[in-house]
Amino acid sequence: MLLSVVLITHNEEANLPRTLQSVQPLVADGKGEIILVDSHSSDRTVEIAKSHGAKVFIEDWKGFAAQKNSAIDKAEGEWILSLDADEGVEPDLAQALADFLDGAQRLRALQSDPGSPELTIADAAADVEYHASTKPGDDLVGLFIPRKNFFLGRWMRHGGYWPDPKLRLFRRAMARFEDRLVHEDIKGNGRTGHIRYGALLHHSYPTISDYIEHINRYSSLGAEMALTKGPLRFPTLDIFFRPILTFIYNYIFRLGFLDGHEGFLLHVNHSIYVSWKYAKAWELSQKASS
Repeated sequence: MLLSVVLITHNEEANLPRTLQSVQPLVADGKGEIILVDSHSSDRTVEIAKSHGAKVFIEDWKGFAAQKNSAIDKAEGEWILSLDADEGVEPDLAQALADFLDGAQRLRALQSDPGSPELTIADAAADVEYHASTKPGDDLVGLFIPRKNFFLGRWMRHGGYWPDPKLRLFRRAMARFEDRLVHEDIKGNGRTGHIRYGALLHHSYPTISDYIEHINRYSSLGAEMALTKGPLRFPTLDIFFRPILTFIYNYIFRLGFLDGHEGFLLHVNHSIYVSWKYAKAWELSQKASS
């Protein structure tokens, strides 16, 4: 099998149909599979996943990285496409990924048996290189994919939220998620490229309440990560001045102000997240010292 789409879920019935529908062109007719690891959802998440042909596994929550690596372990495809439940694949990206995977498969077949002279190995390699923006080879780990982030229904085009490249397509045997509490990244030894056209669609926070819930949860995890680097020595700088500098950098210098009212609200709330993270880290350090 060439491609495995992997996801982790918990109560994602609102987002999951859109996500799974977007990847159908990549897995239809036996071209690939969908692997979904769910952590005991109480809504229709599992039912929706099965109705879209996903292979569903129910597991206790182990943390973001461990849960995603568990999904990878269950996959059979040579290539992994890792998605969050609130993400989707736009049609141009689906076509670009299909073209890259087909080209890589065709190149491998020609390398094993040159066959017809109508398509040379050099031609096939050039085709793969066009789609991957790098030369093909056994040391190619994966491809970065740009991501469109939607906030309050608006696509954020500035402030560091576009093109927001993510390493999401990678060889199963060559990469895994690093063990972090939050903002886990894929780590692999080798070269990476980037897909030439198309983007992931991140339908992140349709309401302010959703984003406040997000920053509350993630600031707690971020605080635990911050403490692993040592106790806070200057909490006032981190809790007060760092959020202000973050806002100025993203909203002014990275042109976040061009995204209108939604952009302003996003960067204000992101600065609040930074403040909460270090405030919670300080609180944890105080508890630890006492």
